Amino acid sequence: MKLTVLGNDYHTAFKKEFRGNPVSGDIVEKSFHFAYEMAYGEGFHRNRRSGGQTARSRKEIFQNTFQGKIAETVLYKKLIENGIETGEPDFSIHGKGIWDDADLKANGKTISIKSAAHFSNLLLLETKDWDSEGRYVPNLNHHDTTNAYDYFVLVRIKPDIKSVLKNQSEEKGHLLNKIQEEVWQYDIAGCCSIKTIRHIISLGYILPQNAMLNGNIRMDASNYYIQSITLFAIEKLFEALK
Repeated sequence: MKLTVLGNDYHTAFKKEFRGNPVSGDIVEKSFHFAYEMAYGEGFHRNRRSGGQTARSRKEIFQNTFQGKIAETVLYKKLIENGIETGEPDFSIHGKGIWDDADLKANGKTISIKSAAHFSNLLLLETKDWDSEGRYVPNLNHHDTTNAYDYFVLVRIKPDIKSVLKNQSEEKGHLLNKIQEEVWQYDIAGCCSIKTIRHIISLGYILPQNAMLNGNIRMDASNYYIQSITLFAIEKLFEALK
């Protein structure tokens, strides 16, 4: 299902209601320390999205990493609860030149986890990161890393970390206090297989760079997209992995 397009404005046709589940305090705190080290410490994250025009600040890298690590960890917990053998999320600090592998590996299958704010209704993949076969381009020339994921999962997080930390000091203790003041929730908006990714790539489901999404978000980079309403329920993934 394609987005509704009016000139340079792209709009989601349907929305999937956010159904919040609590994120435990230990996951929040562990994700915070990991994200802070990756953004302000010894870790490394590229400061531009693939094909992006704007350099991300350290705070933006922190926000993206924090949200992403919560998403990985809550999905890991759900897989374990459903009796699926799953490798633990990677909390090791990677410097420049050290490549992370799949977000999660479960019963021999690899899972790419995409995180978004609670109001998002799109699973997004930067077009420069994925080839026509749905392979992750940055990993193609690195041995012993995953370049073709079996499944993709969209996890949404509430509240919006960007709003929580807007105009806040970047001092570590202050950021931790602000984050611990919030009640964090997640939902799993849905999942799909590599076959779906290849399909939307072949059909050119692209949200272009500089396009306006829902009238208020300008796209920094070009992305392939899947609307949340068309994703499969997470139970389909549990069934496939058992």
